[in-house]
Amino acid sequence: MIETSVRTISAYPKRLGAIIIGRNEGERLVTCLRSVSGKATIVYVDSGSVDGSVAKARTFGADVVELDLSIPFTAARARNAGFARLLTILPEVVYVQFLDGDCELVNGWLEAAVTFLDAEDGVAAVCGLLRERHPDRSVYNWLCDQEWKRPTGEILAFAGNVLLRADVLRAVGGYREDVIAAEEDELCVRIRRANWRIWRLPDEMALHDASMVHFIQWWRRTRRAGYAFAQGADLHGSAPERHFVRETRRAIAWALLLPLGLAIVSLRYPQIGWIFWLVYPMQLARLFFKAKGSMSDRMCLASFQILARFPEGIGVTQFWRDRLLGRRPRLIEHK
Repeated sequence: MIETSVRTISAYPKRLGAIIIGRNEGERLVTCLRSVSGKATIVYVDSGSVDGSVAKARTFGADVVELDLSIPFTAARARNAGFARLLTILPEVVYVQFLDGDCELVNGWLEAAVTFLDAEDGVAAVCGLLRERHPDRSVYNWLCDQEWKRPTGEILAFAGNVLLRADVLRAVGGYREDVIAAEEDELCVRIRRANWRIWRLPDEMALHDASMVHFIQWWRRTRRAGYAFAQGADLHGSAPERHFVRETRRAIAWALLLPLGLAIVSLRYPQIGWIFWLVYPMQLARLFFKAKGSMSDRMCLASFQILARFPEGIGVTQFWRDRLLGRRPRLIEHK
């Protein structure tokens, strides 16, 4: 990363917009809005909240877009709607900070990110470090915190919270609205094809509040990831991208093909068939030794990595069911 001096955000009037998306985020949305208020022109996109989110957003001076309830929600659709509104109220916008309503932007992030993009003409998007606000409240929050630990420097894809060049987003056509999850990864494929780079800074960017306390929430979120893997592979699975091909094949192998094969072997050879099921504890051991941290953390992470293959496999199956039946992908909600 090239060293740059960070200027105050007041040096960028009318160049910076923020698009926040949310649905029934409650006080988390208030925290999110407060972290951006006064630093950028804010557009809040609401996906059918019933908790007063729209009124809360307006108290912070945000321009509000309420999505049509008759059209299926996706985060991609919400982000595109917010970007379209931003262009009408701030046509001279240069940079757009996308932010999920359950996140709080860290003070100083916008200054660091804008300064970096000003200095790096070939970089289209920049993100930073994301941390879970309450990783100790549940194992599912903790798993999210582990998920946020990503390498810095040039990367292949960003997640929901990112600072983007507005002209690049327009040039590639925005987010693809029929992608129900990992829509950011799909967008990044097109950004990189347009010969732009993507960067993660070592600076803290935001705090995320997953608020996952039930197993079913984690299961649905992971099933949605499996659906996204299959959809991404279907869109961009050919060479050289091979987008989400490995993840899709991994889910199919561990959750579908391997159990089916082991069940057939067990029925055919009942005396010794059980031995072949040891492939799962062997994989658990491999993931355990590959992980970092305390023994309990490594065991927990490895166990959920094994377990995750099953909801992922279901998600892959659901995508191909919808694909074959000509159904429109629909958001799999976990909150």
